[in-house]
Amino acid sequence: MDEAVLKEYGRDALLREEPEESQLNVGYRAEHAGLTIELVKEISEVKGEPEWMRKHRVKSFEIFEKKPLPAWGPDLSRLDFSAIVGFVRPRGQEAKPNSWEEVPSDIKNTFEKLGIPEAERKFLAGVGAQYDSEVLYKSLRKDISDLGVIYTDMDSAVREHPELVKKYFMDRCVPPTDNKFAALHGAFWSGGSFLYVPAGVKVPMPLQIYFMMNYPGFGQFEHTLIIAEEGSQVQYIEGCSAPHYTKDSMHAAVVEIFVQKRARARYTSIQNWSKNVYNLNTKRAIVQEDAVMEWVGGTLGSGVTMLYPCSILNGRGARAEHLNIALAGEGQVKDTGAKIYHNAPNTSSKIVSKSICKEGGTVRYRGILFVGAHCTGVKANVRCDSIIADSRSSAETIPIMDIRAKDAVIGHEASVGRISEEQLFYLTSRGIDPEEALAMVVRGFIEPIVKELPLEYAVEMNRLIEMEMEGSVG
Repeated sequence: MDEAVLKEYGRDALLREEPEESQLNVGYRAEHAGLTIELVKEISEVKGEPEWMRKHRVKSFEIFEKKPLPAWGPDLSRLDFSAIVGFVRPRGQEAKPNSWEEVPSDIKNTFEKLGIPEAERKFLAGVGAQYDSEVLYKSLRKDISDLGVIYTDMDSAVREHPELVKKYFMDRCVPPTDNKFAALHGAFWSGGSFLYVPAGVKVPMPLQIYFMMNYPGFGQFEHTLIIAEEGSQVQYIEGCSAPHYTKDSMHAAVVEIFVQKRARARYTSIQNWSKNVYNLNTKRAIVQEDAVMEWVGGTLGSGVTMLYPCSILNGRGARAEHLNIALAGEGQVKDTGAKIYHNAPNTSSKIVSKSICKEGGTVRYRGILFVGAHCTGVKANVRCDSIIADSRSSAETIPIMDIRAKDAVIGHEASVGRISEEQLFYLTSRGIDPEEALAMVVRGFIEPIVKELPLEYAVEMNRLIEMEMEGSVG
């Protein structure tokens, strides 16, 4: 992305005045406001879903109504479920476009500014784009599809691969009973990605999807289901953004990843929602024998974030690596971290969390590391580092470690500190502008995670953070 695009789509994600509804590219949406059982049934009917999915939605809504809001973490008292618009289909999208040329021009222009499908032509094996509730564009290279790889939107997967979806969807990995927002998602989910990689297939390039929330007061509930069969390899990347309206919006996605024996999966997410978005996601992977799961995340934007990607290591020799960057500015709370459950012998894990807070923002690492009593030969390391740009901001580390095996090798390091005045003085005394000096310090701090991103995403992440840090010196 160039600098102009980042300024429009990066910093505070598409700042704009709230439009009249007639100005929005909106076709079908619920006539009644709020997240209700009537809307649950309406969504299922509009999508023409099978009976098993309709029942799943209804049961999930019943669970949602019974479960309380989390009594820990950020304050969610302002979150008004009755004001959230739960389903929006862009005008004219009753039938999905068959090609990029058929996507409505205003939506296409938005995604072209974000590098879609330019990125597809350059280095991606497949690409998707979701606008509000539905995926409007998806593409997979023929040489990849010829290998048996399936990459489509979740709504299409329910119709075209029902037995495969039914086998995995919100059952073993993230059931609706997991938490209130997982249940909410199970009732109202729409769009998202379905990715299936057959045994032994190694996808040579990443697959990507970009999520855009455009409607004010909207709830986006995309579902991602990734199945990497035995001995396969795949990388999946998602990007997210939303305009800044006066009404609060909500993003409650679910990601389910199944990494089978000796497979390897990497999930990368760069989230830059606007600051009126509640970002409340559940992301989890089940990792089998000698398989590897890698999570790489950048959490910018959003007013409140609760995000703790989880790896369940169920097979002997399974490995997980979690790398995350979080940045909180004025009025933002980033409650993020990781959860890893060692349920088998000789498993290993690594967590690296980097967070930055400024202008009164709050960053919080919250993690769980569990090692079962029978799990011999486990190795795990957790490192959480935070830097604070001013006296108004705060950073916390809340780790939970439940180690029941006697021979587990566990390491935990945490550091919280102000941005070094000595470093800034050293750089500025050699003629470097104070803002650039701060940017250099921050780039060095986040480098261990940024280096794991594909080149274009690493450049984007650095620019986004530099723009967020503007004005933090002095």
